[in-house]
Amino acid sequence: MARKPIVRYVCSNCGATSSAWAGRCPACGEWNTMTEEVVVASTTDATSPVLGRALRTSDVTGRLITPVVRISTSIGDIDGVLGGGIVSGSVILIAGQPGIGKSTLLMQLASSVAAASTVLYVSGEESAGQVGMRAKRLKAAGSKLKLATSTSADDVAASVRGGDYSLVIVDSIQTMTCSGLNSASGTISQISGSTQLIMAAAKASNTAVIIVGHVTKEGMIAGPKVLEHIVDVVLQLEGDSYGGFKLLRSTKNRYGSTNEVAILEMTDNGLKPVSNPSAALLAERQSSDGSIVLATMEGARPLLVEVQALVNPTNYGYPKRAASGIDLNRVNLLIAMLERRTKLNLANQDVYINIVGGIRVSEPAADLAIAMSIASAAKGYQLRENAVVFGEVGLSGEVRHVPYTDKRINEAKKLGFDLAIGPVDRSAHPPALLDGVRDVRMALNKYLTKK
Repeated sequence: MARKPIVRYVCSNCGATSSAWAGRCPACGEWNTMTEEVVVASTTDATSPVLGRALRTSDVTGRLITPVVRISTSIGDIDGVLGGGIVSGSVILIAGQPGIGKSTLLMQLASSVAAASTVLYVSGEESAGQVGMRAKRLKAAGSKLKLATSTSADDVAASVRGGDYSLVIVDSIQTMTCSGLNSASGTISQISGSTQLIMAAAKASNTAVIIVGHVTKEGMIAGPKVLEHIVDVVLQLEGDSYGGFKLLRSTKNRYGSTNEVAILEMTDNGLKPVSNPSAALLAERQSSDGSIVLATMEGARPLLVEVQALVNPTNYGYPKRAASGIDLNRVNLLIAMLERRTKLNLANQDVYINIVGGIRVSEPAADLAIAMSIASAAKGYQLRENAVVFGEVGLSGEVRHVPYTDKRINEAKKLGFDLAIGPVDRSAHPPALLDGVRDVRMALNKYLTKK
């Protein structure tokens, strides 16, 4: 007699499980997030073998001496993010906001890989004609690039298991359904089941698979967290959907580093790598009060971006703070530090911060540049034109050390900057361009002058 399937309910927001449905998640408090999931019961009993023959570590390492086969995408920056190329048999998840360029990028990669081997592009969201229009626009043609439309994970897994393709692209996993599950597409059980089915086929046939994933309104990858755990590589395509640069970074990579980032620009012919992003970001910069050049790091790549600040007297009882490209909580913390450690009075001032070019900066090394831009805008003072700024700022106003000082300064030197304002370098041979400051007050008094 067949066992009755076990049903549980999983919160799509936090992943909490419950044996009974509830309108509100008992863990996170969100409404209407409990979705049904069928749990496949294990058939293992007490008489079944446990694992079979275990291997010695020396035997395993000896078998893995053979080199790993990687598939080149013909785009050096993307190969760098992947750790040298797409590993055969790996499962890659790529996610990003709607309209950011995921399908465009994957069609370009499919066309590049199809120059040497057979590629299958499976779309569950568009018809074959719509996919063909994109392929024609990107000049992605060839006998080795196959297009298909399907929402069946079983059919996709069968195609992958056949071993006829070196790369299979699935756009997107939220549209796929398993025949063994009764829930609708996009639910936690269907996303998890479809991914595991396709992944098992990829590992068995040594076929590389790229899966497109949707994101929630908070920017997180939609579906269960297990989706990110079971895949080999997780890529995030970030940036502004309407312009500016796009950043492709890996948040998980079993075959390479997560410190690499590819900076891309959308053109009529698709996404193209930017050879010198620092020069492009500073090309239209005008020297004025509130404008500071920040030497930041995107992964292991140095990048110069412009930080702009605008300070105006508030017309309301509560001053407004707004930030684009930087965490607003960090900006509020720096404003409070400036009011306490310097003579600036910002309690009745509106403060606006903008990182030019659609770049989002998250590292603490941006603190000093943001603080100096706010002070510059508040007082109407300017920083000298050929100077870059970097350094973490503590609540006491001290400027703290940040990594990759040499890379930041070398990038500034390439673009003609002759002064770097940052933390004091206590090494035996500090960089020649670096002028270290101990605290924010010293930096403001020494380098901001009235024009």
